[in-house]
Amino acid sequence: MPGTSVIGMVWGDEAKARVVDVYSQDADIVVRYQGGSNAGHTVIVGDQKFVFHLVPSGILRPGKLCVIANGVVVDPELLIQEADDLKARGIDVYSRLVISDRSHVVMPYHKLLDAASEKSKGDGKVGTTLRGIGPCYRDKSGRAGIRAADLVNPERFAEVLRHNLAEVNQVLTKVYDCEAMSFESIYGRYVELGRKMKPMVKDTIELLVTALKNNKKVLFEGAQGSLLDIDFGTYPYLTSSNTTAGGVCTGTGVPPKMIGTVVGVLKAYATRVGEGPFPTEIPGTDGEQMRQKGQEFGATTGRPRRCGWLDGVAARYAAMINGIDKLAVTKLDVLSGQRTLNVCTAYECNGSRFNTLPSDLSVLRRCRPVYKEMPGWQEDLSTARRMQDLPAAARTYLQFIKELVGAPIDLISVGNERSQIIVP
Repeated sequence: MPGTSVIGMVWGDEAKARVVDVYSQDADIVVRYQGGSNAGHTVIVGDQKFVFHLVPSGILRPGKLCVIANGVVVDPELLIQEADDLKARGIDVYSRLVISDRSHVVMPYHKLLDAASEKSKGDGKVGTTLRGIGPCYRDKSGRAGIRAADLVNPERFAEVLRHNLAEVNQVLTKVYDCEAMSFESIYGRYVELGRKMKPMVKDTIELLVTALKNNKKVLFEGAQGSLLDIDFGTYPYLTSSNTTAGGVCTGTGVPPKMIGTVVGVLKAYATRVGEGPFPTEIPGTDGEQMRQKGQEFGATTGRPRRCGWLDGVAARYAAMINGIDKLAVTKLDVLSGQRTLNVCTAYECNGSRFNTLPSDLSVLRRCRPVYKEMPGWQEDLSTARRMQDLPAAARTYLQFIKELVGAPIDLISVGNERSQIIVP
């Protein structure tokens, strides 16, 4: 039985957790396969709000096994804190969470290096969350990482930590003019965190492949969005992992033939947090009004998100590189009250027309969107539960998205709460 992957279509913050929460109702296992605590996945159930950074969103569904796979970089302090906070709220975490022994560990020096690097870039900064994600992935690629299997083995952890600190301190002191970090300031604290994590650390590759062979329903939960993918995004303004569907295989060890349906989560308008090009950004008061209505503030950092019109060029590109089978359109309700809506169907730059995303950042920065103007609607959508409950203009807008992206719509959200869903 092939798995199902939930992928962010553009620059992240598409309310993927909202969609994962819906699909996880029918899943047996929910898997995070990339990213780290830089993700902020929010689910609202009744009057309770849950924000996940590492624990898969499916943990809210009783009886579901949740997996943090090898492609994720794990911050042990934040993970244990998140698990304890959920436990205090009555959510069974420790007996239902499994962590890959091959997942890499975010260390305190990764966060320090992240902050120092961003500061040194000045106006050219990437706009990271300062959670140490990039430096941790850099150590992973440089074969200097610490894995969960190392962390839960105190002797091995001591050996690797001493070796890493010798090099890290050279960079901290001589490149960034920061103070060196001591072995003692890290070791004891992280050995204790490793002790707490050890019962959950297992071989998740065999677990997942065996589950799929036994026809278990496995749901793969992506973090960030396709245009933040390290290979396919708006380089260098992106994250340090593969956020696209291809990352499911490398991030879990599950072979491609077992990755079946790919669901693309597309917000009804566009947002971007941090630096980088954003062709459809709405400046000034109109953009601020959309931000406030959509509550577009980062769940991880609290930073305000830049808001803009739906970018069909970016969405088509994401559909192509992910092989999107169907769409989940989120936050349609936020567009209520707009007299007219704009949808970007192409870019123009110096007389040239682009129907896909340019790789040259200098070109992308100069691109201007070609818009199709569509009628908006005034009605409140929060109580709509069927397509026929939506105003005609909203249905037309959804049909245009379907045709523009080239994929059917499987789910529409019209509010933050779990029940505010339309299944066409």
